[in-house]
Amino acid sequence: MAKTKTSKYDVAEHLRTPEEMAAYLEACLEEANGDAAFIAKALGDIARAKGMTQVARDAGLSRESLYKALSGERTPGFDTILKVVGALGLKLHAEAIQVNP
Repeated sequence: MAKTKTSKYDVAEHLRTPEEMAAYLEACLEEANGDAAFIAKALGDIARAKGMTQVARDAGLSRESLYKALSGERTPGFDTILKVVGALGLKLHAEAIQVNP
C-alpha cells in the first residue's frame, strides 16, 4: 500500500486577492473571542501572503519586528496593529451588537 504524503497547510498560499484577505481577517475577528494574539497571527498570515518585506516597509517597521509582532506568540500594541492593517490595504470597522445586561 502506498504511503500518503501530506504537507503543512499554509493559509497564506491561498490569500490571493484583497477581498480574500479581508474575508479571512473578518472571519478571524469573529472567531477570536477576545484573543489578540490570534488576530495578530491572522494579520501575519495576510502579511506573508502580500510579502513581509513590503508590508514592513509600508508599516514603517523592520521586517524582524513585524515577524515578532505577528507571530501569534505575543500581543502587539494597538498602534502596531493599526499600522499593519493600513499597510495591508485593509481597514477595521465596528458595528453595534446586542449586549445582554
